Amino acid sequence: MKQRQVAIIGDADASPEALVFAEELGRVIARNGWVLISGGRDGVMEAASKGCTEEGGIAIGILPTDDYSSGNDHCQVLLPTGLGWTRNSLNALSGDVVVAIGGRAGTLTEMAFAWSFNKPVLAVTGLGGWSDRLAGRPIDDRRDDVLIPVATPAAAEAELVRILNCS
Repeated sequence: MKQRQVAIIGDADASPEALVFAEELGRVIARNGWVLISGGRDGVMEAASKGCTEEGGIAIGILPTDDYSSGNDHCQVLLPTGLGWTRNSLNALSGDVVVAIGGRAGTLTEMAFAWSFNKPVLAVTGLGGWSDRLAGRPIDDRRDDVLIPVATPAAAEAELVRILNCS
C-alpha cells in the first residue's frame, strides 16, 4: 500500500515562529507514518524535514537545482531537477495534501498548482505570508471549497487525519 504523502510548502527565509511550527508538523507527519515532501532547501522546508527525520520519518526534497548541494541535511532523498521555480509544480503535485506555512511568491505558485489539481490545501494562520492571506478563502471560482485554515500543529494534524483517512 502506498504511504500517504504530505507536501509542506513555505518560505526559505521564514520567521522563527514559522520554523517551530514546521518542525512540529514534521514530527506529526512522521508519527502518523506519512511521507514528507518539500522543496528540500532551507527555512520551512528544512525545519519540517528535521522534525520528520528526528521522529523516524521519511523526508523527500524536490530541489530546483541540478545538484544536491542546495539540499538540506535532513532529507533522506533529494531529487535535483534543474527546473528552477518550475519545480514548484512537482512539489504541489507530489502531496496527497499540501500544507502552506507563510510564504512568498514561490509558495503562492505551489498553492495555485495544488488548487488547480484539486489537492486539499491547509493554510496556516497567524504566521503571515500567503497562507495567512488566503486561509479560509478560495483561490478562484473553479472549486466549491476553500483553503483550510489551521492555527496550530494539532489543528493541522486533525485536518490531515480527516483528509488522508477519507481519501
